[in-house]
Amino acid sequence: MTFQRARSEEQREIRRRAILDTAAAMLDEMPVAEVSLNELSRRVGLAKSNVLRYFESREAVLLELLDVFLGGWLAELEDELAAGVEAHAAPDVRAGQLAEVLSRSLAERVVLCDLFGAQGGVLEHNVSVEVVKRHKRSSLVRLAVMDELVCRHLPELGDGAQLFCLMSLVSAGALSAYVPPPPSVLAAYADEPALGVLHVELRDALRVSFTSTLLGVLPRA
Repeated sequence: MTFQRARSEEQREIRRRAILDTAAAMLDEMPVAEVSLNELSRRVGLAKSNVLRYFESREAVLLELLDVFLGGWLAELEDELAAGVEAHAAPDVRAGQLAEVLSRSLAERVVLCDLFGAQGGVLEHNVSVEVVKRHKRSSLVRLAVMDELVCRHLPELGDGAQLFCLMSLVSAGALSAYVPPPPSVLAAYADEPALGVLHVELRDALRVSFTSTLLGVLPRA
């Protein structure tokens, strides 16, 4: 696509949305690390200097996408939790069901997990203080939504729910770095099956992590 110079706020918003939509499409094809500003500019039909009028860097684009994807996930998570957690089950049963829903839901959203994995080490670099503050304010709002959803189904967590939510998202990002393994690692597992114990399936790893954390912080009867 090609654009004429934006002369109104509405036109500028159309440009911003086109940049975000194009970056999102690229993330369906490649990991976060391979998304470049040059390729993004080419695909969106704007000079790189023009893209930088709307977003100060590649990282600023991806931080905003992280917020968009997180908001979309939380909107869907509400129904997933309602269907997957029994309202009147014992706390430990509900904890297991909550861990199952969260692990399945996050493992299905590879791009969101990849963005979380890059957040601290990559995306929060090469951005201004104002971009960071805007992103963190939005993150707090998203975290509050997740906190409310978790507490709705497992109120026994009390004040520990927010920290659990935060650590869950951090864990999803960290564990996603191992999935899928590169060809050399898969070849090593094939040559020496004993090494396969180190193979990580994201959903299984998240479920174990979430379940262990939830059962560990639940108050004892």
